[in-house]
Amino acid sequence: MVAPKAQLHRQPGATPQDSEKPKIVSALKARFTSAPISFIVSAVPQSLSKIILHVIFSTKNREPWLDSDVRPRMHAYLATICRDLGAELVNVGGVADHVHIVTTLPRTLSQADLIERIKKASSKWIKTLDARYRGFFWQRGYGAFSVSPSQLEAVLEYIRAQQEHHRTGTFQEEYRELLRKHGVDFDERYVWD
Repeated sequence: MVAPKAQLHRQPGATPQDSEKPKIVSALKARFTSAPISFIVSAVPQSLSKIILHVIFSTKNREPWLDSDVRPRMHAYLATICRDLGAELVNVGGVADHVHIVTTLPRTLSQADLIERIKKASSKWIKTLDARYRGFFWQRGYGAFSVSPSQLEAVLEYIRAQQEHHRTGTFQEEYRELLRKHGVDFDERYVWD
């Protein structure tokens, strides 16, 4: 095996005359220095994340807690939570037993953290509205699907049509269809409480 050739190692942007005495570093060692990486990172002043999610979850046991009186308020509150967490809200919709949220994933939260915070805050909030909501809970599970920017308008239209869509189909049927559409074979693991 031949030893790697020595290479000159300079700071990014340095010219040969900038260095009094160039440092000789082996090629292998030079690959793992941090100088080029810090230069690349410093060129990007802020991180960017543009991941669009379609999140779906239902009320516990799919009970119809979200009647036409409280549903608009719940949807507005879900939008507020998303905004407060740093997500760009695109749309919230749904019917009496489940919600659809289309939003971006904030770069500071994992998907699981985002959804947990949305569900926790909204569940606490609805219980403060009236004594009749004290028994309200969201189901434990959720569905989250990525949305391509080219498909965003179709997903938004689908959410706007929830009332019409659920005149003929149940949440379970809708969810199974979404799983099929996204290439997920239905399994009992995806049936929520």
